[in-house]
Amino acid sequence: MTDAATTITTPIQMIGDKQFMADAGGRLVPVDLVKPEHRLEDDTVRKIVGHALDLSAQISRFRGHTFDDIGSFVDLLAEKYGGKRGGKKGNVTLSSYDGTQKVVIQVQDQLSFGPELQVAKELVDACITAWSDGASDELVALVAHAFQVDKEGRINRAALFQLRRLDIRDEQWRAAMDALGEAIRVIGSREYVRIYRRDDARSDWSAVAINLAQA
Repeated sequence: MTDAATTITTPIQMIGDKQFMADAGGRLVPVDLVKPEHRLEDDTVRKIVGHALDLSAQISRFRGHTFDDIGSFVDLLAEKYGGKRGGKKGNVTLSSYDGTQKVVIQVQDQLSFGPELQVAKELVDACITAWSDGASDELVALVAHAFQVDKEGRINRAALFQLRRLDIRDEQWRAAMDALGEAIRVIGSREYVRIYRRDDARSDWSAVAINLAQA
């Protein structure tokens, strides 16, 4: 593992017999003109980032080993029961024998929406207009929320799926939901690993935090 201490020293450039530090604009500033608090801030940031890079590399290796270990276990089961080794891995939960530890692998589809989404929106808008007084404020708000694009250009998927679950028998609404279904494209998937432990088999599970937001 890389020693983080070797990455935290402020880079000093020697020009002749003078020392310089590069600022954010790429300009070389004589070290003796850099305020002490700015040098201390620079060293502090480099120290933290150096340790963070090492930790990130450890987590990446841990994630890789985890998926490799679970994949090998699933392959062994497949071999035992006559299944296909190396097949597509799905959601799986492995538990310790005493029931106090478990590892959960979840596979989440990554979705995109095709041009049918615009057709679905126009049909839904037409339904709302045709119903006029018959459309509840809650439904109007849900429709507006579902088709709203955020600042990253993403559609609210949860609200769209909530629309599809509504039991509305209007033919135009059903056509809109059909178009919405056709718009959904699975463009890939992402695997997540979650680890849990508890004191005994009757206790509640607690997640083992392995990211900065939960540590």
